[in-house]
Amino acid sequence: MRRFFWDFFGPHGEGTARHFHKHLDEFLVREKIEGCTTGVVGNDMHFAAYCDTPDEHCDVIQRALRPKRFEDS
Repeated sequence: MRRFFWDFFGPHGEGTARHFHKHLDEFLVREKIEGCTTGVVGNDMHFAAYCDTPDEHCDVIQRALRPKRFEDS
């Protein structure tokens, strides 16, 4: 399992992260990618949308959505 992040900064960072999160969920449904958990984390001026992705879907997520960073779990 890998957690991918898309980072957003500044006074509009939270809104942008939540907007991206919506499109992230739409992408997963459209592409029939199952087993992922998504959400938004952050504080003050840094927010991030995230996707916990099973190993078999990591390549698709990386190629299509180009996350800024990741953590292995």
